[in-house]
Order: sequence, then C-alpha cells, then structure tokens
Amino acid sequence: MTVNMTSRDMMTTLGRAAREAAGLLALAPAEQKNQALLAMAAKVRRSAADILAENARDLEAAKAKELKGSFLDRLTLTGARLEAMAKGLEEIAALPDPVGQVMAKWTRPNGLEISRVRVPIGVIGIIYESRPNVTADAGGLCLKSGNAAILRGGSDGFHTSAAIVACLQRGLDAAGLPRTAIQMVPTADRECVGLMLEGLGGTIDLIVPRGGKSLVARVQQDARVPVFSHLEGICHVYVDKAADTEMAKAIVLNAKMRRTGVCGAAETILLDRAGAERNLKPIIATLIDAGCEVRGDGACQAADPRVKPATEEDWSTEYLDAIVAMKLVDGVGEAMCHIAAYGSQHTDSIVTEDRATAERFLRELDSAIVLHNASTQFADGGEFGFGAEIGIATGKLHARGPVGVEQLTTFKYQVRGTGQTRP
Repeated sequence: MTVNMTSRDMMTTLGRAAREAAGLLALAPAEQKNQALLAMAAKVRRSAADILAENARDLEAAKAKELKGSFLDRLTLTGARLEAMAKGLEEIAALPDPVGQVMAKWTRPNGLEISRVRVPIGVIGIIYESRPNVTADAGGLCLKSGNAAILRGGSDGFHTSAAIVACLQRGLDAAGLPRTAIQMVPTADRECVGLMLEGLGGTIDLIVPRGGKSLVARVQQDARVPVFSHLEGICHVYVDKAADTEMAKAIVLNAKMRRTGVCGAAETILLDRAGAERNLKPIIATLIDAGCEVRGDGACQAADPRVKPATEEDWSTEYLDAIVAMKLVDGVGEAMCHIAAYGSQHTDSIVTEDRATAERFLRELDSAIVLHNASTQFADGGEFGFGAEIGIATGKLHARGPVGVEQLTTFKYQVRGTGQTRP
C-alpha cells in the first residue's frame, strides 16, 4: 500500500523531534524529571472534567459500534481511575532514577576500572489499543527513564488520549523540558503505525505493543526495530489437592472477576483431581453465582449442571470477559504441562498449603510471573512497586514481566585507566 507523503513527512518530523528531545532527557537531572511528573499529576487532576468529557465522547462512539463490554471497560475512565492515573505519576516520581545507576563495578589485574552503567534506550514508540491509562503510564515511565515517547493509541480512545497527552506536555513545560519528549501521533490513520514499525528513518529505538493478539502479531511481523513482546494473557490458577478451599474460592473469584478485561485476569482454572471432591463444587458455584460462565470438562459438568461443555479452543482463549474454562488434572505435573501447552507465559498461580509443591511450581513453570496463594490480578507494575508499567513482557530478551523504569534502560560500560595499552 502506498503511504501518502503527508503522513510520512508528519511522522518523520515527530521522529526527529523525539530524537532531539531524547538527547536532552538523557542528561536531565532526576529533580527536573520528577518536577515534570508531579506537574503532570497536578494537571491531570485539574483537567479531570475535560478528560472525562473527551472520554464520554469516545465511549459514545464505541457504544454506537456495539463493541464488547470488556472493551468498553478498558476504555472507560472514572474519577477514581483518573485519580489512580495521577497517583501513578507521583509514584513514578518517587522511584529512584535508574539513569546513571552503577549496576556492577570491578577492577582488572592491569588496573582498568570497569563499570556497567544504566542509560536510556532513546526513543520508544508505544502502539496500544484503547486503554487510557497506558497513555499516562507510558509517558511517565519513559520520561523517568530518560526516553522520549511517541504514543499511538487506539482510534476508539483518540480524544481521551489527546486530552491526557495535553496534560503530560503541560507538565513538561512546567519543568522546562521539551514537550516533544512525549508526543502523540495526531491522527488515527493506520498508515502511521506502519511508518513507526519502519523506525521513522532510524529515529525509533524500540517498539512496545500493548494490546490483543492481532496487534502484537502485526508488530512482531512488520517491525524493523526491536520489540518488547506483550502477548495475550492466557493466565491460569491451579488449585492443588492441598489447597485451603476458602482461600481457593477467594483467589479464583478475584483472579477471574475483579476486572475481566485486564491481561492478568485468569482464563483457565485447573483443579487437582485428588482434591476435587472438596474443591470442585464450591469453586464452580462461587464463579457462577458471581455471574461468570463456566465451560468445563466432563467432570466439571457432572459436578454442576450449569457448566457448559468446553471445547479444545477454550483452553487457548483469552476471553477478557466473564467466561472461564475449567478442567481437572492429575497433580501439579499435569497442570504445568497443560499451562506449557496452552498458556502464553504471562501469569500463572498455584493455590496450595504444600510448600514443596508450591516451590516446584514456582521453580519449574516457565512464565513471566508465577504466584503462590495469590491472585493473578497482581500482574501489574504498580502492584510490584514499579509505580506503573508500560506492559507485561512475555518474551525472554531484554525484559520480562512488568516493564517499569529499569526495564526501559539499557547499559554501557565505562572503563577508566591510567595509561594502559594492550600488549
């Protein structure tokens, strides 16, 4: 498809401005970046009415398209969610500045002193679906880590994102930092996504996709610059035979139903067959009574006639809705095999009072986040103490799990000598 030159020129200008801003941010003192972040939080609070009005405009259009309830939930802003957004920016400001941190230091026998030091990545392009919180989280995290950000949110949240970015840029102005440090692609034209994936003439150093499987797949396929993978969240809770039933009910209910549209929501519940007599019926009843549709194997259907039959497709589906798949397995070994076969290496939890079984699960399961006796909905940078996150990386290279300020840096080696030459 031919890209119109106006779009290319516009995006090239964005990229060059971001590159120039990144050079200034890399040298900005922590105090100045923190001043900007606190100003951003204040601007978000003062502009709450305007942001909510723009969000209502986006929501009205989304409802007219008859988009799914889970999508509408992710798009919706409330006063409480806006306050959480502002607090997130303040929490990022309170974090230690990663730029310039000495990760390791040693002296060679020849007297050379070698230090490994954190430095910003440069310009980060964030391509995400209509999740307004990502706009603030991504902008704030990139700033704190000394990176310039180019944000391309989903078209369904365009007006909401624009209102939030305006607050972020006013915060940059207040701290004397270039407002081009955080830019939003000013059009919903999809051609601009392709231009970002090309790298905007070498000005983008990293792409972070945040969204569904089709978005991430396109980014991974077409990107000519490095990508932080954020695949779908096919998350599991395994209820072991040694689980406390009341704890298991509470964890399963929270993991599935707290917010069904987030990537940390549990999509499959696995129960140890050896504990099914005690745990199966109560857990099914807890979910169904809370309004969750349960799709299960034969044993689950036999335990409760309200359970619908599960198909092979259910085990690899990210519902992002009040639907969950459920089956019985023979112990932790089979549970881990099922997760390895159908999961997305995102977040998985075990509920058990058996410490040895829990440690085996934590040690052997190859997922970005593994939990013991806790809800999968803790898969969140804020809950990890990162202030916020730009996404959950499910790949294995450079970053894995919640991507916070440290994960948005790379490093360089500083070598100090006293005149050494190599023989």
